[in-house]
Amino acid sequence: METPISVLLADDQALLRAGFAMVIDSQQDMRVVAQAGTGVEALEAVGEHRPDVVLMDIRMPELDGLEATRRLLDDAGDGGPGTADAPTVIVLTTFDTDEYAVEALRAGASGFLLKDVQPEVLLDSIRTAVDGGAVIAPTTTRRLLDQTLLDDARSARSREPDAAQRARLGTLTSREREILVEMATGDSNGEIAARLFLSEATVKTHVAHVLAKLGVRDRVQAVVFAYDSGLVDR
Repeated sequence: METPISVLLADDQALLRAGFAMVIDSQQDMRVVAQAGTGVEALEAVGEHRPDVVLMDIRMPELDGLEATRRLLDDAGDGGPGTADAPTVIVLTTFDTDEYAVEALRAGASGFLLKDVQPEVLLDSIRTAVDGGAVIAPTTTRRLLDQTLLDDARSARSREPDAAQRARLGTLTSREREILVEMATGDSNGEIAARLFLSEATVKTHVAHVLAKLGVRDRVQAVVFAYDSGLVDR
């Protein structure tokens, strides 16, 4: 039997943590290893338990989830979101208009969910994030992300990518750059494959190469990079 996905719950609402823990612990392939009520406690718990996934509330006392996410991923080895030692962070928000969620993605989070998420969506999201997929399920939340990043992309287009961005983009082949642009649509590998007349396996391989060359953990971080560098301006 494979080792279960270990999950840390960080939220200042004990009742919500209890509900999430009950749902997660009902699964054979995942378990809650620790809980935290503040951002400071979350950082301490990550250091002690080394979870695979952190469900991180944005608004917590002592240290909010945004700063906790930034510190957590910045402190993991050298390099933030692309660091293998860092856990996968999914931020939790009460409202789908919470723009702090987008800032959390920039800090390295792999996605965000509304706190009223359905149990099956929560479980699928944890598995998806561990596998490197995007966790931005609700349509309204997706629109918030798209609009915020689109506004930033328009600003980015008014300047050239910086040296570090150019260097990372320069490692991509023309096909990989094309795949990165397609990833920014939020479509699945299968949908991208159909549009480009490629096999899904080929697209999956290209996606893996893009993530490795850009030094990012997952599709979400790759898309954030695509917008920030000005590669995507749709």
